[in-house]
Amino acid sequence: MLNPQQSAYCKHHSTETALLYIHDHLSNTIGSRKVSRLCLFDLSAAFDTIDHNILLTRLSSWFVIHGTALNWFRSYLSSCCLHVKCNNNFCCQHTCLRGVPQGSVIGPLLFDMYTTPLSTLVSSLSLNHHLYADDTQLFLSFHPSHFHSNISHLQNALQQISPWMTANLLTLNSSKTEFFLIGLEQQLSKIHDTTCLLLQPTPLATFVLFL
Repeated sequence: MLNPQQSAYCKHHSTETALLYIHDHLSNTIGSRKVSRLCLFDLSAAFDTIDHNILLTRLSSWFVIHGTALNWFRSYLSSCCLHVKCNNNFCCQHTCLRGVPQGSVIGPLLFDMYTTPLSTLVSSLSLNHHLYADDTQLFLSFHPSHFHSNISHLQNALQQISPWMTANLLTLNSSKTEFFLIGLEQQLSKIHDTTCLLLQPTPLATFVLFL
């Protein structure tokens, strides 16, 4: 039931498998004389912004966790608290209303379960993707002559992904989000306008890679 497009925190799903998955896709498209638009998204403090009510609803509706098991998760999340120590003095204790502990065994797993619907949404938009922890990679491959129509498709898809992230209290870190246009030099030379905006008044970083 776990997301097959998610690497990290799961046996046989590491940085190596994530890199191999994307590298294999890009190599195949280059062999077909296509170029690829690779979007690398970074979320700001993703583990700290997880809403407990949304997470519990997701555990129930997506992963069919009910009864005692769901109550255990509810107890675990409601019991999280923190305080800061400075010069051997502790501040007042505060209850964590959001987020999952990153240093725990189950915290990263809960994050993966929280973001599972994102893969379903991306797949419904006819985009290839892979996730590694809180990093998301989207990629779209096409012939250079279809550049503008595919970029429009990508832009429309991002306009649907962005509200989902907002509704789930996930914030895109635009300073660490990058776009790559990847392909053979002779194919990339057929494209004259390589800019792409991501729902921002200022273009995000865009790179062209000649292979």
